Amino acid sequence: MRTIAEINDKILNGKATVWTIEELKAKVKKLGIKKTYEKVDVICTGTFEPMESSGAILNLGHTDPPMKIRKCWLDGVPAYAGFGAVDLYLGATALSDYGSANDYDNISSNTPEKGGSHVIESLISGKSVTIKAIGQVTDCYPRASFESSITVDMINQFYLYNPRNLYQNFIVGVNGGDRTLYTYLGPLLPRLGNAVYSSTGAMSPLLNDPNLEVIGIGSKIFLGGAQGMIVWEGTQHFPLQKRLPNDTPIGPASTLALIGDAKKMTREWVRGCYFKNYGPSLMLGVGIPFPVLNEKIIEHCAVEDEDIVAPVVDFSIPRRVRPSFGLVNYAQLKHGKIKIEGQTVRVASIASMYLGRQVAETLKKWILDGNFTLSEPVAPLPVDRTFVSQDGVI
Repeated sequence: MRTIAEINDKILNGKATVWTIEELKAKVKKLGIKKTYEKVDVICTGTFEPMESSGAILNLGHTDPPMKIRKCWLDGVPAYAGFGAVDLYLGATALSDYGSANDYDNISSNTPEKGGSHVIESLISGKSVTIKAIGQVTDCYPRASFESSITVDMINQFYLYNPRNLYQNFIVGVNGGDRTLYTYLGPLLPRLGNAVYSSTGAMSPLLNDPNLEVIGIGSKIFLGGAQGMIVWEGTQHFPLQKRLPNDTPIGPASTLALIGDAKKMTREWVRGCYFKNYGPSLMLGVGIPFPVLNEKIIEHCAVEDEDIVAPVVDFSIPRRVRPSFGLVNYAQLKHGKIKIEGQTVRVASIASMYLGRQVAETLKKWILDGNFTLSEPVAPLPVDRTFVSQDGVI
């Protein structure tokens, strides 16, 4: 058994052995669990994929005279202003209401391809963003409106707070209907014309800690090119999902709520994107370092793509619980073709394996350079959450 304090001491003294998750898996094949455990201190995981339940908290600073913002647009995208005075939350999927300050009064000129994620990317890139705010006039906040432009250096706080990131496994989307469907996985072609998934498989962080025994609330992570933190369970956190004997879930399971200083992030790892006829989302690089405290951690991290499965879900049935064509493993998915009822179906991923590797490599370098140490969780993540749905009358 090791402790995080012991590993941090090795990191700060330049003596820690740090591997990416792919390097670890290769070592296990060669050396086995026990010998691999003896050689490594930290394992770095990473992914780069759409994470639409994301957004940014901003504090603009007070105007003179001061105002209490009740409606606000950043580059034409509405930001939530139901906080105190000049605090805002800009959701990644918020749709643009208007294209520029010149056509604010013509809401029909909206640009749906642009959303909150693109404004977040612009600010991180150092670009200027227009702001239009309408105030609730009070005795202490007499200003009624404000229009200007801001950059990241002109605001007090700018940090990502993402209520649901880093799904522990997900689904494979297909379309058994007779028309193209536009979804959060991108276009799904009719008559099983394609299949799309969103995971880096055996590289994905939470699939290597299936029971959430290594990470917890307070664990430091790589988030958008800066240091971030796990702050809570994510929304729709469902650790009670059915699992294989290796403890990996057979579908969407645990999720994380993440936070990090967007002023320190880089555009390389935080990018606005748009899914045709669906809406905007945020492509985000996230990496989690695992301290190697015992052999069980190595055993879980040794899982391979062929050992992890995901359900093939038919989006042509517009119901909460859609029919499934069964389970496929990630080795099959990464091969680029799967069989569904005897039909060969092309497969693509909207998660980037290449950039996921780069996240893990970057995190590894930070640790080897002594610029990133590990943190003890202040509390465990819950492992007993059920999944509640709504069944109101239509």
